[in-house]
Amino acid sequence: MSEIIFDAAVSLNGFLADESHSLQWLFDVPGAQEPDPNLLPKNVGVHVEGANTYQWMLEHENLIAEPEKWQQFYPNITTFVFTHRNLPVPKGADVRFVSGALQGHLKTIRDVAGPKNIWVLGGGELLGQFLDANALDTLALTIAPVTLETGAPLLPRNIGSDRLELREAHQAGPFARLIYKVRSAD
Repeated sequence: MSEIIFDAAVSLNGFLADESHSLQWLFDVPGAQEPDPNLLPKNVGVHVEGANTYQWMLEHENLIAEPEKWQQFYPNITTFVFTHRNLPVPKGADVRFVSGALQGHLKTIRDVAGPKNIWVLGGGELLGQFLDANALDTLALTIAPVTLETGAPLLPRNIGSDRLELREAHQAGPFARLIYKVRSAD
């Protein structure tokens, strides 16, 4: 059975991106340019992300001018982007733009994923909607040895410790890796 996994890097003080929606702070950490492939979710059929995450990746990796990179990074993966903006799509990429609340799109996302996993990449509000819908199975965080003054918070919600069960904690190069099983809200 497929899982819905939120897996992202976060600053030591809980930000997914800086105030400019950039992830450059993460790639500036020595060793971050070549992440351990064992850290990434396996058997992924669908990515779900917000517009800022998607747009940053397009720009950072120059994916519109070099669309072949999309297939290198995301082979046979459908990407759902929650947005109200008009954004470009790399040639040959299966990107589907949706707007509104997650609940209205969750069945379609699950149907497209089929038996494969769904990887939620960001942002924090989208993570919150998955938690609100009791639709998240795993919360995996790679904590970078960086603090940011401001930015996009990991989760703009209160989630009690009764919902998170620590499954794994270990060092991954310069990062700390934490994996939690997510319990449904009662």
